[in-house]
Amino acid sequence: MRERKAEPDLAEFLLHTCHDVRSCLRAIRVHAELLAKAKSPQELADFSEHAGRIVQGTSKLELLVNGLSSYSLACQIDRSLFVLTPLEVVLRAEIARMSKLIRENDATVTYDPLPRVECDPDRIPQLFENLIRNALTHRGECAPLVHISAEEQESRCLFSVRDNGPGIEQSYLDRIFQPFERLRGQQSPGPGLGLATCRKIVENHGGEMWAESTPGAGCTFFFTLPCKR
Repeated sequence: MRERKAEPDLAEFLLHTCHDVRSCLRAIRVHAELLAKAKSPQELADFSEHAGRIVQGTSKLELLVNGLSSYSLACQIDRSLFVLTPLEVVLRAEIARMSKLIRENDATVTYDPLPRVECDPDRIPQLFENLIRNALTHRGECAPLVHISAEEQESRCLFSVRDNGPGIEQSYLDRIFQPFERLRGQQSPGPGLGLATCRKIVENHGGEMWAESTPGAGCTFFFTLPCKR
């Protein structure tokens, strides 16, 4: 079992959430007030800028709410409801659903034959989506290449999701799975819950998740899921 840092407790999690919500609401309020008070020609000329900032603030707030919702669902997985699921079919459907985003990034997503495992069929697509989306978001200069493979072991399946991005420093490889952790600070899109949600999904299936990387040579995310022969 790999050594990993303890997850933040509920109080710390809520503190991060409140901070991000306040930040979005503050930006929305400031620009809405400037619009409401606009009287001079110059102030009215700034309408599009203020409106754009309001839209930006509401978009960030929506991303945060969606991220919190996904993380909450990942925390509530009920193993008694697992069904035998062909993961290759699940992945193929997810790639089709993300086809527009994949084309916009000039990306290529490939995969090897994947096994069937007993899992929550609603959460596993979310796992694949977040990992593919992560590779597209944190891309290098070249067109993104993502490859998913699986290896059946004794009582589990080892999955890998490899990309050709810029890679991650060794000291950050566990931090990236912490809720609200943004590798590139506030410049990173999203609330920083994608990889935390992935790990939560895997752990609540009885598996574990980690990453290996060499800066400049891409990153590979590994996760295990129990499987029956």
